[in-house]
Amino acid sequence: MANTAYYEFKPYNVGRIVIWTGFALLLAIAPLFFNSGLAITILTQIGIGIIACLSYNMLLGQGGMLSFGHAVYTGLGTYFAIHALNMAAKGSLPIPVSLLPLVGGLGGMAFAVLLGYVTTKKSGTPFAMITLGIAELVFAMSLMFSEFFGGEAGISANRVVGKPFMGITFGPPLQVYYLIAIYTFICVALMFAFTRTPLGRILNAVRDNPERVEFVGYDTQRVRYFVFIIAGFFAGVSGGLAALNFEIATAEVVGPGRSGAYLLFTFLGGATFFFGPIIGAVLMVLAFVLFSEFTKAWLLYLGLIFLFMVMYAPGGIASLIMMNLRVAAFGKLRELWVSYLALIVTGLIVMLGAAAMIEMVYHLQLNVALGNEVRFLGATLDARGVNSWFGAAFVMLTGIGLFELTRRHFRRQWGEIQEYIEKEMKRREAL
Repeated sequence: MANTAYYEFKPYNVGRIVIWTGFALLLAIAPLFFNSGLAITILTQIGIGIIACLSYNMLLGQGGMLSFGHAVYTGLGTYFAIHALNMAAKGSLPIPVSLLPLVGGLGGMAFAVLLGYVTTKKSGTPFAMITLGIAELVFAMSLMFSEFFGGEAGISANRVVGKPFMGITFGPPLQVYYLIAIYTFICVALMFAFTRTPLGRILNAVRDNPERVEFVGYDTQRVRYFVFIIAGFFAGVSGGLAALNFEIATAEVVGPGRSGAYLLFTFLGGATFFFGPIIGAVLMVLAFVLFSEFTKAWLLYLGLIFLFMVMYAPGGIASLIMMNLRVAAFGKLRELWVSYLALIVTGLIVMLGAAAMIEMVYHLQLNVALGNEVRFLGATLDARGVNSWFGAAFVMLTGIGLFELTRRHFRRQWGEIQEYIEKEMKRREAL
């Protein structure tokens, strides 16, 4: 009897189509609503940061590889793209400006092939220490080999190269933004597709249980190495886009501070969810571009935020969003809005008192020559006055007490809702 051939059609994932379409539209229309020079700059850097943080999360969130040197690959991608741009300007490299980020990607991938083989020989803490050592090595080399790295001054370039194509010269920042937006969408889509591949699934297994993966016949070091190379490519693309945007590459792009920023904001966004690093990249750019303009103590505030996130929400902002979506799916979210409002208000009271004390300390340390008065949120504080210090401490301690009472009530209410959800799930399963 002959075999009967037939076809099955898998239904479309409408939700996923809507999300990706919305993401593309958001990238396309964002400059229409945020059209100032500063806004375009922020949007451009957000696109670059999204690719960098997602590439880092391929190591941290998906592979469980804590790297302290991811800026090595984004930074080297920047240097390769800058050199390629200068060569294109001289006519020795016939390549369009729009493809230069791929040169950065190939540069990042090449060094990932070279350095990743040694790095991925180990996992866990040894892996982290090796990446830290390599990061310090490359940063030191960036100051020693000025022929390639340009020394402390760095290497500059001009992205307006060649004849315009359909009026596009990449001179105006808006044109650069749309180029970065296209790369952002493509890279995000490719990195999401990677999570659905057999290699992406095995990487998750290596993260969760490497012994069992070895037992079933897979080489965990080879899996980590392949993923390290892929992450290096996307990191290099991010660095190449940064080269086009800033038109300069300095030793800072391979520095430990840049690697620390990728780690910190990927964690804050939520390393266990794919969209978590996207949130982290947005926060990273806003912190570096906007928050740093409001106060000189912005790094201290950032450290405190990171500390509280580790203590109360180790899954990052993405985990908070997903937990509340789960509660909303069972119709219980509206019962929490009063508690959420109370937590926000009491938390702001704590921050108000603490921020006033921090600003006075910073004023005494850095701006004492300007006098004792400190302008804080429209109020004038006396950095050497007892009343200002007492008032700030009173506000902070009062806020801490109220926040703790509110937190305990919220925790009890949250536990009751979770018990209801578990019972409801078991009831539905029994039907």
